[in-house]
Amino acid sequence: MKLISKIGILFVGLVMLIPTHSFAQSQQKTRVLFVLDASQSMYGLWGQEQKMTVAKRLLSNLMDSLKTKENLEVALRVYGHQFSVAAGKRSCEDTKLEVPFSANNFNKIKSKLSELRPTGTTPIAYSLEQTKNDFPPCLNCRNVIILITDGIEECQGDPCAVALALQKNGVVLKPFVIGMGLDLETIDAFKCVGNFFETKDAQSFENVLQVVISQVMNNTTVQVNLMDSYGKPTETDVNMTFYDSYSKNIQYNFIHTINSYGVPDTVPINPALKYDLVVHTLPEVSKKNIEITPGKHNIIGVDAPQGMLKIEMNGLNEYSDLKCLIRKHGESKTFHVQNFDETTKYIVGDYDLEILTLPRININKVNIAQSHTTKVFIPDPGLATIFLTAKGIASIFVEENNSLKWIYNLSPNTLRETIILQPGNYRIVYRSANSNKVLETKEKNFKISSGVSTQIKF
Repeated sequence: MKLISKIGILFVGLVMLIPTHSFAQSQQKTRVLFVLDASQSMYGLWGQEQKMTVAKRLLSNLMDSLKTKENLEVALRVYGHQFSVAAGKRSCEDTKLEVPFSANNFNKIKSKLSELRPTGTTPIAYSLEQTKNDFPPCLNCRNVIILITDGIEECQGDPCAVALALQKNGVVLKPFVIGMGLDLETIDAFKCVGNFFETKDAQSFENVLQVVISQVMNNTTVQVNLMDSYGKPTETDVNMTFYDSYSKNIQYNFIHTINSYGVPDTVPINPALKYDLVVHTLPEVSKKNIEITPGKHNIIGVDAPQGMLKIEMNGLNEYSDLKCLIRKHGESKTFHVQNFDETTKYIVGDYDLEILTLPRININKVNIAQSHTTKVFIPDPGLATIFLTAKGIASIFVEENNSLKWIYNLSPNTLRETIILQPGNYRIVYRSANSNKVLETKEKNFKISSGVSTQIKF
């Protein structure tokens, strides 16, 4: 990515590392890593003050205000401060974790800030890459990076590419870009990295910094409203999965519920990502590219109206494990297999059923309505017990409209077999395995009635 010549820019970014599991019951620790630009350009004036002076003063003040925050640790990484461009020692690896994470180290950061003098270049991409090593292992931590710089990349690195690579590895970079007097071309160059804000002076920088800290420290919550056919959030008790819209990795997996107040329950969520939400109804419904507003309560509405389907028979069920294939009306793909005599929820609409009896029963355009149980009844089956004189080849056909339709082959190793069949007219065709003559083929017609056992003997 080609970036224009260096101009006054403040670039504030957020990176969050979040494991793919539900939030732990204990209170989560927040760890904030400040990455500060100390390159030579920070000597430039911002109003009546040098930019470095403004950044050091406001960050020091911020350390004082953060001391009272619970479950918070901070650290400081600096770049562009170890090698002097003026002395001909420009280094694109000039970055260092000056103050590691620890409890109550705010004064250490203030002390280090007071020592900094801008001298070097601006390796933004390389510094971002190094931050992944700054966070010690932690099972219940929210890791945040705030990057402050007055300049664009000077070391041929690509912050956009780094951002994408971090996402692919489960690290999310969603920066806030705060610029000063930027033209449209420069603004466009940062769109792949994050959200843009304009600042004109030290006061506006302080305001934006407070906004970012507020978003870091305040919980971001999400309420998913599963809407019924009447536009009310009554649907619930279904699994829902949040995917990273970019990497497609699973981020969260919850079972939706209505809380004790009678509304969909709230969950905390990382606002640094865009999400694709899949609600595992039958069939699934989804919503893509969901943006979460940091530090606020977000409500996501998804149309998920549902009704029920039950398949049953009036008499005795002879089947031990009868299944039904469910397809959207007019489609060939089976999206669910329902057990017989069970009630299952589906998104409202029309469905085609294929019940795995012998022969199979096809029922098309079965309508599922909101909060209604649609019952589909099938005829009670009968039993056909077939006796063969010798082991051989035997097939059963159903007779329909003066034609034969194959439905079943008997085992070649049996002399007797009992089969559950739907009511109708059938024909069995048989030839002994000992026979090598086609003309010795035998056949018999038989009829099956509901609840009746029929014997067929050769």
